Amino acid sequence: MRKASLAILVFLSAISTVPAHAQNSVLGDNYSIMVPEKGYKPSQPEPWLAPKYTSPRGTVKNVKLPKSTIVPTPSAQVPPDLYVPQTGRVLPNLPTVPGAGRGGAETFQDRAARCAHQAGVYGQAAGDRGSYMGACVNQ
Repeated sequence: MRKASLAILVFLSAISTVPAHAQNSVLGDNYSIMVPEKGYKPSQPEPWLAPKYTSPRGTVKNVKLPKSTIVPTPSAQVPPDLYVPQTGRVLPNLPTVPGAGRGGAETFQDRAARCAHQAGVYGQAAGDRGSYMGACVNQ
């Protein structure tokens, strides 16, 4: 009984290693999703460059460019120096950029971002980061 089981096991393992054939070779009809339909003529190959743009209204010759305006550069305002109560030091504020408020005013979020950046710049000189942030944001 063991010899028969072993023979069957060897036979099945040998059959499982033989490569499987695809169905289309067995059926004989070369069916494939990628085969074009009968009577299909392939289109001309696409050019490498995009075709030249043609305006739908024909306004290419009537283009009017607006006159350029000079936008004044925003002036960087420097807030007053900041006294850090924990260390007793006075640290200078970094220049501000125009804020997101009306007329470029610095909003609370802008001030908090600036103070967090300054706390990282000054590092240990700012003392406790939380007290520095509180003093800076509420100035």
